[in-house]
Formats: sequence, C-alpha cells, structure tokens
Amino acid sequence: MSVRIGIGIATQPFSEPRALFRWADLCEESQLDSIWQSDRLVSAEPHLEAMSVMAALAGATARVKFGMNAVVLPTRDPLVLAKQCATVDYLSGGRLLPVFGVGNANAPEWRATGRSPRGRGQRADEALELLQRLWTGDVVDFEGEHFAYRGALIAPAPVQQPLPLWIGGHSTAAIRRTARVGTGWLGGLQDPAQVGSVVAAIKQETARLGRCIADDHFGVTFPFRIGSLEDASASGFARRLQRGGVDASSWLAVGKPAEVIERCQHYRRAGVHKFVLIALAEGDSDLMDQTRRLAEEVLPVVHAWD
Repeated sequence: MSVRIGIGIATQPFSEPRALFRWADLCEESQLDSIWQSDRLVSAEPHLEAMSVMAALAGATARVKFGMNAVVLPTRDPLVLAKQCATVDYLSGGRLLPVFGVGNANAPEWRATGRSPRGRGQRADEALELLQRLWTGDVVDFEGEHFAYRGALIAPAPVQQPLPLWIGGHSTAAIRRTARVGTGWLGGLQDPAQVGSVVAAIKQETARLGRCIADDHFGVTFPFRIGSLEDASASGFARRLQRGGVDASSWLAVGKPAEVIERCQHYRRAGVHKFVLIALAEGDSDLMDQTRRLAEEVLPVVHAWD
C-alpha cells in the first residue's frame, strides 16, 4: 500500500505567472506525488481558479499528478465540469485526481451569486451521478430536481477508466456520499483524532453498502512550514485560526523536518495514506525552499512507510 506526499497551494503565492511553472518544474523533478490547488471562486486575495491550474499543469509536467482540493460542486455546471476533467485527464495522459465537495454554507460564493446554500448536498449528489455517467463516454439522459439532460455526450473520455472520484468533507452526509460513490476521501483541516473518526465511519458505511474503498485511498490536508511558528507566514496563519477559535497547534505542522514527519505519523496511525501539505511561504524563493526541503528531508522517510 503506497504512502505518498503531495504539495498544495491555496492563495496565489507567486510574484508572476512564470514562477508557477518554475515551481511545477521543481515538483516534477522531485519525488513529490502530486500538486493540489484549493478551490475558491470569490476571494479578496489572489486565488487561481482550480480547473485552469489543472489544465496548465497538464501541459507543464509529464510525471507528477495533480488535483483540485476540492472543487465545490454546487457552484459548477456538471456538464462543463465533466468535460473539463475529461479533457485535462486526456491531455495529461491520465494524471488528474479530482476531489469534490459541497462547500461551506458561509462561503462568499453564495452571497456573491445571489444563491442559497440550502439544497447544495442534493445538487452535488445529482452532479456526481452525472459526472460518473458522462465520463464513461456513453450518451446520458437524466431527469433530476436540479438538472435535466437529453442526449448529453462528451468525447474524448478520460484516459483513466474509471476516473478517480474522491470526496471531501467530514459531515454525516459527506461520509455517506463517500461510501456511496467515492473511490477515495480527502480530509480538510482536522486533527488526527477527528480524521480517524471519519475514516472509521466511512469504512463502516462502505461495508454496510457492500462496497470497499482501498485503505490507501484515504488522505488528509494540513499546512506545514519547516521553520518557526514566529515566521511571518506561519504566525499569520496561526492568528487567523485562533480568531476562529481553533488551536493552531492541532492543525499546523511547523518546526524541524522531524516534526513534520511526526505529524504525518499521527495521521498515518489514524488510517491515512495520502498527505496534501499546504506550504506556508512568503514569496517565490520561500515557496521553492519549502518545497525542496519537503521533498528532500520529509518525503524519503514518509514514502518508506509503504
């Protein structure tokens, strides 16, 4: 069973567009498993659109996999999203790792677009069914509460058949959704005990449904910095967490490489095999340094846990 580390970005950390591609080159040349872009459509901070980043990475890399963490399904049209995913997977030779969620009820996208977050779970469930059916390359007829398709067809189909379909979120509905249709689960900002409870609940529900999700298809996301909590990027993130009433020490892996490895080990004991580490960095050179140190000083230890 493979234990693997990927690296992710949320807000735009690059000074100019070419810096993204220099960073992608570094990831490609390392043994990092994957690159991840968080999804945010409405933001005061610069935030790259996730599917556009996937397309850029498909052309900029040849080995490393990449995924969106996680696309908020209720804000997207499922036919367009299915076509985007299929195209990116085709162009990359089968390296897309799609992850989907329903989003937060307080997210700014709802107010910005004049829509209510109510019913977003049902809308997401319909979209997931449509995505799965469209990715097969078959003609799709569908009549639902939120979507109605007649003779919908996309080509080319994804290279990966079936295309992975990972689910994010930790609510009871997300657990059931993962168990019902997911091929994997990627957790957000939660401590190891919380993640372990979700992993156990998903496994129990999949067993009840007569399904199985491979043990190494459970992952988690958490921020890291090889350095000090007093560093600007880490201290700023910690303050934002604390304003929200969260103990930063339970979510952040900050310190020496051994401390980042130890945090991975805590999640590994909770049933996680895949790690998406969000780099806390200020500027291009800092991000490059954090990425290089993650790849050289943390990854060899964690990947040896296979």
